[in-house]
Amino acid sequence: MGNSVLSTLQAYAPAMKTLSLPRGRRHLHSMPTSSGYEIRDQPPYAWDGMQRGQTPFTVLQHTISGVGQLRYERRRYRLKAGDTMLVIIPHNHRYWLDPGDRWEYFWISMHGREALRIHREILAANGPVLRLRPETIEHLARCTLRFVEGEGETPGAASAIAYEAAMALFDDVFGSHPMTPTEDDAMSRAVRFILENLDKPIAVPDLADVAGLSRAHFTRVFTESEGLPPAEYVLQQRMRRAASLLASDAAITVKEAAVLIGFEDPNYFAKVFRRVFGTSPTEFRTTGMYATVSGPDRPGS
Repeated sequence: MGNSVLSTLQAYAPAMKTLSLPRGRRHLHSMPTSSGYEIRDQPPYAWDGMQRGQTPFTVLQHTISGVGQLRYERRRYRLKAGDTMLVIIPHNHRYWLDPGDRWEYFWISMHGREALRIHREILAANGPVLRLRPETIEHLARCTLRFVEGEGETPGAASAIAYEAAMALFDDVFGSHPMTPTEDDAMSRAVRFILENLDKPIAVPDLADVAGLSRAHFTRVFTESEGLPPAEYVLQQRMRRAASLLASDAAITVKEAAVLIGFEDPNYFAKVFRRVFGTSPTEFRTTGMYATVSGPDRPGS
């Protein structure tokens, strides 16, 4: 990459910093577990995402040179120079080094509610292999270097670096990009399709097809445009439709409202409804809360 940060980090190779900090009763939202720089040229080197315990954490690993292998759910990837891998554990994936190959990379592993939330959104939008901008890679390398050189010896300092790395990744994937007229039209088609089909299954790949964009491009643009990832937007619109039905027609039962927005299980519907509105569908209807949570649909949709 030709930048001094990476060159400095490479000089430490191989290097690993394990961060084992007291958590106490206060759970910080982004906390590193390990970070470092490695060059692997001898198997065995393999990690199974279902065999690393049940405590959730993430691995962000950027390939400098060589090639690694990743099987993520049902798809296989060759991780080449410039590829950044993001995985969450536990999950059905495996990454490894084939015999005769060489894999040079740096990584940051972290846990915490906010780190997991951000990384899950990125995985939903782009899958496990990312092509990041050079400035983002440099930023992540700088965070890794800070850990390797001994920063982050207290929970607050360690959390700040981990959160900085998570935000650098977030900005690269979801940062502000001017929307073209074609993309704006595509978002209008997608939103209109959602609102017209709330009683049917709506998958993100189907919405991408409606918009005429790749899934990754569609998810990024949609999230910027509507403020939520597509799947969460669909869920929010279903709940708004259910709230409207319950508030406007006393003859509609909670079960009927659930069916009309595509939920076959009324108990699951009630659980999701409570998560969104903070109250049960029955309580929602009797207290007349709908006026405080409804809002306008997307202009032009």
